[in-house]
Amino acid sequence: MPSSLYFGGVILNPRLQHSVYRLEPVEALFVRDGKIVAVGRLSDLENLATPLTRWVNLEGRILLPGFNDAHIHVWKVGQLRTTLLDLRGVASLAELYGKVAERAKTLKPGEWLWGRGWNEALLAEKAPPSKDALDKLAPRNPVLLTRTCAHIHAVNSQALQLAGIGPTTQVPGGSIDYAQGLLYETAYGLVFQAMGEPTPAQYELWVKAGLEYLRSLGITSATDPAVDPPLYAAYRALDLRGELPIRVNLLYIRRPDGGRETYPLPEKHLSPYLRCDSVKFFADGGLSGATAAISQPYKTLDPPQYGILRFEEEELFTLALEAHQAGFRIGTHAIGDRALDQVLSVYERLYQDSPGPRHRLEHFGLAGSAHLAKAKALGVIAVPQPVFLRELRSNYERYVPDEWFGRCFNLRAMFAAGLTVAFSSDGPVVRQVAPLDGIQAAVAEPLCPGNQLTLEEALWAYTVGGAIAQGDQGNRGSLAVGQWADLVVLQGSLDDPYSLSVGQTVVGGEGA
Repeated sequence: MPSSLYFGGVILNPRLQHSVYRLEPVEALFVRDGKIVAVGRLSDLENLATPLTRWVNLEGRILLPGFNDAHIHVWKVGQLRTTLLDLRGVASLAELYGKVAERAKTLKPGEWLWGRGWNEALLAEKAPPSKDALDKLAPRNPVLLTRTCAHIHAVNSQALQLAGIGPTTQVPGGSIDYAQGLLYETAYGLVFQAMGEPTPAQYELWVKAGLEYLRSLGITSATDPAVDPPLYAAYRALDLRGELPIRVNLLYIRRPDGGRETYPLPEKHLSPYLRCDSVKFFADGGLSGATAAISQPYKTLDPPQYGILRFEEEELFTLALEAHQAGFRIGTHAIGDRALDQVLSVYERLYQDSPGPRHRLEHFGLAGSAHLAKAKALGVIAVPQPVFLRELRSNYERYVPDEWFGRCFNLRAMFAAGLTVAFSSDGPVVRQVAPLDGIQAAVAEPLCPGNQLTLEEALWAYTVGGAIAQGDQGNRGSLAVGQWADLVVLQGSLDDPYSLSVGQTVVGGEGA
């Protein structure tokens, strides 16, 4: 592989020194065989060049380590870019129903009409789709419309029938509003099972479409959470054929929705482009849809609702202990205070049993001071989504109790507590999965004044923080010698995050 010498721009290495986040300037960067082999003064590095070396004059642009999205559902992002009906951004039920009716015209009788992205807080009617309306719009097809958060789903009568769901059906860790046609949390699994597992070719199509899109956004590595055995097989097949365009870390799901079965621990896998040595649990629901488990009632809901806790603590501890003792990192979805209490208690018990890797808290949405202190003491890594502050603000204003609003995705509090923070988007829960959107939200769009971050902190969390969360800090995340040459070139000014755009993405020293 030819070598490359980068110079003539603003080359910045995110670092944390003495509790201070810094963007350390570097004059030049030399890459050979896909790795960084030297950083420093251009006059020193130019002696390493050969006649085959590619001289890359950045012409004043900004060079950083490639971005990492520490929690993004890659195949679902790809699905929305290829085959799924995209309902994100619809402003009314009339608009939503129009899209459903148009899609239904393209389907054969019995084919599933599958869509995602509605958000009742953004709809003029402030209400979810109804079963009766979907029955009329798609009388020949089962319909599944997933809310933007993926914790609530609207279905029609045919979908309920195929899933074996009746007026009295109950499911552990979830609930069903049969009359309205709404499924909450684990109840989704009953319908997903009725749809039939996607084929390996479909999974591969969706994964590649998702990853190629992420690469265009300056993302050189990502974590795909909640990966089941068929999806894992698709990733491994793509890795074997050398078809993964960026590096991927997998969180392997232990308990799928809609059943009591538990997948056995997966075979660990580690290659330059694919890593699987982590597992995933869901402790509660989503905050934007008022299903996260909290200890006081949500606003505007009658009767009072407190969200859904998916596990009893002993069951979660037993499953987590098996993974912990086998050396797997654990990433647990936990947003509400009741879920955070439970998961942090489980993590504390794991470390009392035996030493193990650092575990993760996915989202960490309503953390109080006690949660932050315990997470710091246990070395837990926080994986929040700064772009939620922009896209889901109206949901939080609608549902989150007023006295807790200041701690809702309070990124400043996470950094102030001394946590390792890895940023992500949780796409396609949101439309804007680009790290630059997340950076803008983190530094300029807090829910409450004073909760914003510095640009240095945000960039660190999108680079070094993600590498630490995935166990890859020795390979990527910074511009250190020996790390993979995974880079992003930005245009614009660091003084104005809204001016920044991605000009080039480089993975393993290669990029257009």
